[in-house]
Order: sequence, then C-alpha cells, then structure tokens
Amino acid sequence: MIKSKICGILDIRYPLFQGGMAWAADASLASAVSNAGGLGLISSINAGTEAVRNEIRKCKELTDKPFGVNIMLQAPNAGEIAAMVIEEGVKILTTGAGSPAQYMEAWKAAGIKVIPVVASVALALKMQAIGATAIVAEGAESGGHVGELHTMSLIPQVADAVDIPVIAAGGICDGRGVAAALMLGADGVQVGTRFLSAEECTVHPNYKERIIKASDNSTMITGKTLGHPVRSLKTPFSTTFAKMESDPSVTPEEILAFGTGALRKAVKEGDPNGSYMAGECAGMVKKTEPARDIVEDLMSGAEKLLRTASDRLEK
Repeated sequence: MIKSKICGILDIRYPLFQGGMAWAADASLASAVSNAGGLGLISSINAGTEAVRNEIRKCKELTDKPFGVNIMLQAPNAGEIAAMVIEEGVKILTTGAGSPAQYMEAWKAAGIKVIPVVASVALALKMQAIGATAIVAEGAESGGHVGELHTMSLIPQVADAVDIPVIAAGGICDGRGVAAALMLGADGVQVGTRFLSAEECTVHPNYKERIIKASDNSTMITGKTLGHPVRSLKTPFSTTFAKMESDPSVTPEEILAFGTGALRKAVKEGDPNGSYMAGECAGMVKKTEPARDIVEDLMSGAEKLLRTASDRLEK
C-alpha cells in the first residue's frame, strides 16, 4: 500500500486529497472520500458562512475520519470562515487565492494544520516560511483558477525547493497520474475533476454528464485579461466569455458581471449558460461510480505501476 509522511501527519490511510471544489465539495463528497481513506475537503464557497458550518457538522456525522475545509481567501467572508473553522474544531485546512498569513497564528494556536495551494516555487517558499504544514502545488492542467506552470515542471521544482511535504495537483485522474506525481517528488496527490463523477458528489446531473462526455480538447481557459484565468469546459457560456474578453468595446466590469454566479448555475442548476469548471483530464473520466471505488482505483493503479515500471523498461 502506498503511504508517505503526509499520511502520518494527517492520520489518513492514503496520500490522496479530494479537491475543495467551489460549490461542489460538500459534506456528502468529503465524508465519502475520507471514509475511503483519503482526505475529503469541504469548500468554503457554499452559500455563506453558516452554510459551510452546517456542512462541517454534517461531515462529522457522516465520518469519524479526518477531513478538512478549503478556504478561498479572496472571498468576502474569508475572515468569518477563518474564525468559524476554529469554533467548529476543524483540524485541517487548505487555502487558495491569496496568503493565509494573517490567520496563521490563530489557526496554529487552535492546532490546525494549514496546507496552502500554490502555483509557483516562490509562493511555496513563502508558505513554508509562515509555517505551512505542507503545500499543494497545482499545475495549470487543473480545473478552476490556474497558474502558468504545468504539473510536470512545477512539482519537481517545488519539491526541490521546500522541506515540507508537497501534494501534486493538476491533471491527475488515474493511477498513472498518481505514480507520475510520486516519481516527480510529491508526497501525495490532490484530485478534483474525477471526483465530480462520484455518486456522492451532489453537482447537477448535467454537470456529471458533461464531464463524462468530455474529450481531450474539451476545456479552455478564460479570464486571463482580468488577471484570474480559469479552466472550464467549452460551453456557450465560456465561448461567449472568451469573445467578450477579445472585444475591446466590452469593459472588464461588463465581463465580470456576465460571469457572476456562473459556477453556481452549473453546479446547482445544470444551466448550459453556467461555468463548468474542469481539468484537462476530464476526457479520462468515463463513468459515475462511488467515491470509494475512485480512491481504490487511483491508489491500487499507482501501486501496480510503481511495482512493474522496471519490467516495462526491460521489455
């Protein structure tokens, strides 16, 4: 069985995180992944602070295994969420879209392990310096907000630069991706897109159908002109968004207004005019299945590959 130091640090069976996907990662999915031996994560973008509190409490009822919360630090209620997770006794946090520096002292005093998501070596070093327990290094193959570097080049550079555990993310969808990440120097992986197809994931059926029907070139990046690039499936919404970005007569304010609430529309309503965030590996997702089966396939597939790699080279 594949284990690494992050397993001992977080008391999890497998070095596998489920991505804290906005609006999609709730107690149902997080508890299922945690019960399967990974680390389930609840998104803090979930209809307000009290709604997230309720998801945390639900998750405690559904699992006695470790789980965490992902906090988007640019959210208007980030400060409220930062205090609420202490009140609720959450012990593991991942963070994104900013620096958690202002909250670290309080979180550390509460015994919380903080694992920021980064997209560069410079950010990884900054997070290590402020006391991060580990980091998630996320390549641009991932769904949602992305950086410039891709997983294959990002992971070894980050792993060489820091002394804390590195969790690889971006384009990881099966055992091959897990094995590759470990060989690149990661201590574990974070997987998002594949868990969108989990039976326990409560996204709208239309969202799951779009993921399962996706091909290798079904995603695109929008938002670069606004300074917030996002990878999502090609839909009427994303193609219109891209056209607005390339039109000099359209203001950034108009583009932002067009995009407001688009992810929620996709996740909760299955609206074709919503934003269906997904990684490049969406074309590898073939069916809906229990989260436990996804976890087992990822980890057993990687273990088998790592054991037989030398045989393949000899052939």
